[in-house]
Amino acid sequence: MAKISIVIPVYNQNESLALVLRSIKQQTFKDIEVIVVDDGSVNPVSGELLRKTLGDFPHILVNQENAGASAARNKGFSLVRGEMVIFWDADLVAQPSFLEKMFQVLQDNPGLSFVYCNYNLANGRLMRGRLFSQLSLQVGNYIPTTSLIRCQDFPGFDESLKRFQDWDLWLTMAEQGKQGCWLDENLLQEQKSDQKISYWLPRFAYHFPCRYLPGVCHRVRAYEEARAIVRRKHGLFVS
Repeated sequence: MAKISIVIPVYNQNESLALVLRSIKQQTFKDIEVIVVDDGSVNPVSGELLRKTLGDFPHILVNQENAGASAARNKGFSLVRGEMVIFWDADLVAQPSFLEKMFQVLQDNPGLSFVYCNYNLANGRLMRGRLFSQLSLQVGNYIPTTSLIRCQDFPGFDESLKRFQDWDLWLTMAEQGKQGCWLDENLLQEQKSDQKISYWLPRFAYHFPCRYLPGVCHRVRAYEEARAIVRRKHGLFVS
């Protein structure tokens, strides 16, 4: 049984997936398995790509009808055989020591359920985490989806949510008494991809007067409505 199961949901990201798989092959931590879930891509991921890139690493390829990232992640989790799982976004490459360092944190701290690190966006912006706190998590998310989780503590993604699925996951785990840990190192890098459609706007776009501009206002409204859904689900009423 592998120590770490890597679940990669993919939707029309074949080019960036190849970079991710090479990044995984270069990891210093080798006790892994890889599960790729193709969520209805126009050009489906080929098994040959996985065999050619991963070599002897145990791997599984699943093709399913398009159902969204959360459904793809949950499907992948249903097949894991590892002690720990990481939901690896198909546009992130990692430092070779990424898995080894993350694994060591959980290995040394049996009371922790998950560990997360900093990462860089494709535009160069550093997304820095912070010390884990349920109170600060209630204000907003600072934990990336690509974090290492003990399988026994993973509650599953809420497939009814269209946004903020990661925030919802960490809130759910915190409410269950699960503790996380911030590894203050920059170990992940987002890749530029023409295939990726970003639903996020620059921070200034959510404020007056930008939020009322044509082409922006409906996206701001969708963001705020999705955020409100998660807040209601978890009983968060502070601004």
